[in-house]
Amino acid sequence: MEQVRYYGTGRRKTAVARVWIVPGDGEIIVNKKPADQYFPTRTLQTIIRQPLELTQNTGRFNVIANVRGGGLSGQAGAVRLGLARALVKADPDLRPTLKKAGFLTRDPRMKERRKYGLKKARKAPQYSKR
Repeated sequence: MEQVRYYGTGRRKTAVARVWIVPGDGEIIVNKKPADQYFPTRTLQTIIRQPLELTQNTGRFNVIANVRGGGLSGQAGAVRLGLARALVKADPDLRPTLKKAGFLTRDPRMKERRKYGLKKARKAPQYSKR
């Protein structure tokens, strides 16, 4: 028998997360590791659990996430967005709650591109008057 799986994609900065949720006991696996092992700090662990805690689904779903690109903070944000989108597919009634908390909004902030003639996006070479 085919098990029910819900999918959501999350992006943040340059990180992309593909998140599946399946009915289960609340286990969260990121890149084939437990979430507590993959995300070392308590803050990042809290970020990825926020959509589940807000909707009281902490023990209802197992979460499987594949994340690529970016750093740990961006990856945690990407997992959060993907998880929120997957929860909405599982239960459309959760949409207003997640939307009000801002979990369904993709954070548009990106690293600014480097401009020629400058050292970084805005940092100019040192200027010497004499």
